[in-house]
Amino acid sequence: MGRRSDHTRAELEALILSAGHALMAETGYAGFSAREVAKRIGYSVGTLYNVFDSLDDLVLAINTRTFVEWAASIAQRLEAAGKDRIAVLVDSYFDFATVNRNLWMAIYDHRLPEGALFPDRYAQRRRTLTVIVEEEIARVLPPDRADRAAPLARSLLATVHGHCVFALNGTFALLEEKHPREAALVRVREALAAAQASRD
Repeated sequence: MGRRSDHTRAELEALILSAGHALMAETGYAGFSAREVAKRIGYSVGTLYNVFDSLDDLVLAINTRTFVEWAASIAQRLEAAGKDRIAVLVDSYFDFATVNRNLWMAIYDHRLPEGALFPDRYAQRRRTLTVIVEEEIARVLPPDRADRAAPLARSLLATVHGHCVFALNGTFALLEEKHPREAALVRVREALAAAQASRD
């Protein structure tokens, strides 16, 4: 029988999130289940849903935790970076995805039901990662083009993400691309050089 009152709500939330994050790292999104999370912490599934609104809410919380860890790892790498901070960004993206493959893929495997709004409490925390990239892009743009950093960062994230996905799922091997990480960095440098040189 599941425990009923061993923890406060805040303690339960932390316990569920920790166990859920560990399970997601082991199984990926396809093998994830709230029942297994409940089993691991010794509570009923109903207790999970007293803390999180739904399975989607729990997965969003877990994926947001991954985003926070991801942003922290990139920020740490940038603290020790030399002049080529863009290369550090690309390497950090690939490294985190490679080492934390199931957690990273779960971010993109999970979909909210059609029409459901993405909760602001999660969106704000996830934006930390995007802000890091935007700030690094802004550093290499001329001051009069700083307003281009945000849209350019989104496009460059998509470029690196696509290369990373193809590298991890084997598509690049089929395409005979042997150095996807280096190819991603080249594409990023080309886009930045074009942005630096363009004239309105």
